[in-house]
Amino acid sequence: MQKLLLLADEAIALGALDGGLSGVYAYPGTPSTEITEYIQQSKEASEKNVHCKWSTNEKTAMEAAVGLSFVGKRAMVCMKHVGLNVAADPFMNSAVTGINGGLIILSADDPSMHSSQNEQDSRYYGQFAQIPILEPSNQQEAYDMAYEGLELSERLGRPIMLRITTRLAHSRSGVERRPIKAQNELSYPKDPKQFILLPAIARKRYADLITSQVLFQESSEKSKFNILKEGSNKKIGIIACGIAYNYLIENINATADCSVLKIGQYPLPRKQIEKMMSECDSILVIEEGYPLVEESLKGFTGKALNIHGRLDGTLPRQGELNPDLVAKALGIESKSDTIIPPVVKMRPPALCMGCGHRDMYEALSTVIKEYPKGRIFGDIGCYTLGALPPFGAVDSCLDMGASITMAKGAADGGLHPAVAVIGDSTFTHSGITGLLDAVNEKSPITVIISDNETTAMTGGQDSAGTGKIEAICMGIGVEKEHIRVFVPLKKNFEEMTKIIREEIEYEGVSVIIPRRECLQTLKRKKK
Repeated sequence: MQKLLLLADEAIALGALDGGLSGVYAYPGTPSTEITEYIQQSKEASEKNVHCKWSTNEKTAMEAAVGLSFVGKRAMVCMKHVGLNVAADPFMNSAVTGINGGLIILSADDPSMHSSQNEQDSRYYGQFAQIPILEPSNQQEAYDMAYEGLELSERLGRPIMLRITTRLAHSRSGVERRPIKAQNELSYPKDPKQFILLPAIARKRYADLITSQVLFQESSEKSKFNILKEGSNKKIGIIACGIAYNYLIENINATADCSVLKIGQYPLPRKQIEKMMSECDSILVIEEGYPLVEESLKGFTGKALNIHGRLDGTLPRQGELNPDLVAKALGIESKSDTIIPPVVKMRPPALCMGCGHRDMYEALSTVIKEYPKGRIFGDIGCYTLGALPPFGAVDSCLDMGASITMAKGAADGGLHPAVAVIGDSTFTHSGITGLLDAVNEKSPITVIISDNETTAMTGGQDSAGTGKIEAICMGIGVEKEHIRVFVPLKKNFEEMTKIIREEIEYEGVSVIIPRRECLQTLKRKKK
C-alpha cells in the first residue's frame, strides 16, 4: 500500500477517511486543527461528499456528529482538550445513548500549555464517561487507531475517545495506508428509543453502559495496542503510555532487560498489569499528562509495590515529558543536558505589525486611562496578546466567551467601566448567551467585538459570524444606536476614541465592532 509522510493529525484524518468516514465536525483548536483541514483539502473526501465544514463550537460539533451516527454513518468530532469542556454535556450523554454508526471523539491535549489555558488530561473525561480510549504512540498507530476505531465503536456500541498530544499531533513520520472501506449506508437505530434520554429510558441505557464495561475490558486485554514485553530484570517494571513510550525507547539500552508494558488502549489491561506487578519489585509509570495510570495502580491487587511516576516526583508533576526526564527517572545520565543559547530561547508572541487589534487597543488604552478604576476583560484569540507589552490592556482571560459574562458580573458588583474584548469567532462560539444575559438586565457594560472576519489564532479558518455580527446583536436586543462600527486604522484614531468614550458613558449594553480583515488571511487571498 501507499506510504506517506504525515503529521499525526493528518494520519488520523486519512485513517478515518480510509475507514469509511462520512463526516468530521470540529471547531478550530490547536493542536487538533489540521485534522479537519486535511479532510477539507482532500480530493477523495470531496468526491465522496464527506462533510467537513467548521462548526460554531465544540458542543454543536459533538451533537452534529452524534446526529450523523444516528443515521448509521461513521462520524468523527475533533477538538482540543479545553474544547472537550465545551462539549461535555453531549459527550457524557453520548456514552449513555451509545451509537448507531461508528463515532470517534478526538481530543488533543496540550501538555506544557503551548497554546492553552491549562494542561488537563482528556483520559479522565474518557474514564468519567466510561468509554474506551485509544492513545497512539506514533503516526502509524494514529492512522491505525482512526481506521480501526470506527469499526471498534460499532462493535462495542459506544463512542471511542482518541487522545493525542501536541508533540505527536505536530510531528511527522511514515504512514502506510490500508484498504479503503466504503461508507455505511443510511440506517436507523434498531431500538427507536435508544437516543431518547428520558429518565426511564436513560436508566436502562446507563445499565447497559455499566454491563458493557466487561466487553470494553476484554477488548483492551486483547488489543494489539497493549503489548507486554517481559524481561529478565525484575527489579523494575515499566509502563509507558502513548507518546511517552517513545521517550522510553530513546533510553532502550538502559532498559533492554526490563519488563515493559506499552499501553495504547483503555480501560487498562488488568491481566498484563497484574502479571507485571506480581513479578517486579517496583513499577515506573511514564505517561503524558496527569498520573491517571499511576493512581489506578494503587487499586490493583498484588503484592505491595513501590510505584513511581509523576505523583512521587520521579517525573515532574507538570509539563511535557522528554527523553532526558525519562533518563533521569531511570537513573541514567542525560544525553542532551545542554544550555540553550539566548538567541534561540522562547520569546513571547506578539500581534502582527499592522493588525487591526493593535489600532483598537491603542484607542481603548487611551480612553481607559481616563477611568482609573476601569477594567478590561479579555477572551481567547489573537487579541489576548493585548495583555502583553506594549499594551498591557487586558485584566483577565478565563475561557471562550468569559469576557462578556465576567464584565457583567463585575458591573453587577459596581465596577465602571466594565469593558469586554472578544473576537468575532469567539463571540459566536460562546459570547452570544452572555450578551443576552447582559441585555436582559440592561447591564452597564461595553462589549468590543474585534472583528477580523476569520478565526485567526488557529490559522484563518472561516468564522461563523462573518457578515452577521450586527444582526445577531440586534436580534438579542442590543439597541441599534448602541451598535457602533469603525475601521481600526491609525488615521481613524480620533473617531475610535470618541466612539469608545461615548459608549462607556452609556448606562446600558453597548457593542462596538472594530472591523478590518486579518492581515494574514488577506495576504493569502492576494496570493
